[in-house]
Amino acid sequence: MPGLFTKLAQFAQNLLGDSRPQRDTLGDRGENAAARFLRNKGFTIITRNYRVDSGEIDIIARDGKTLVFVEVKTRKTDEPTPESQVNNAKQHQITKAAKTYISRYGYPRPPARFDVVAVVWPDGNAPEIRHTEHAFEATF
Repeated sequence: MPGLFTKLAQFAQNLLGDSRPQRDTLGDRGENAAARFLRNKGFTIITRNYRVDSGEIDIIARDGKTLVFVEVKTRKTDEPTPESQVNNAKQHQITKAAKTYISRYGYPRPPARFDVVAVVWPDGNAPEIRHTEHAFEATF
């Protein structure tokens, strides 16, 4: 029963503390690269990994007066393209989370848009970063 083993391992980690180093996955490195890329373009990063019951947004930033909800997709190869992985279901999930975030603002609400940052990072090479502004429209 892998589920039972996983639960026991998590319980032991909670009791004893986790001595393993922090994970440094390709996705984590891609999100860090995307945040640096956006800052270098003049964006202000507001928060990262915003989570609510309805979903998660990788990066929330400001581009001037516009709130930007950014989905970051990191892959080792460009086939299929990372941008193509932001399908309708993912767009809807991001939109729902954005709606929760933006509800904290009074009226009038700031303008907002949805961007995608694709990071293609082959082993042993520098990443290629592509930024698609207005990648999709809100689904609410």
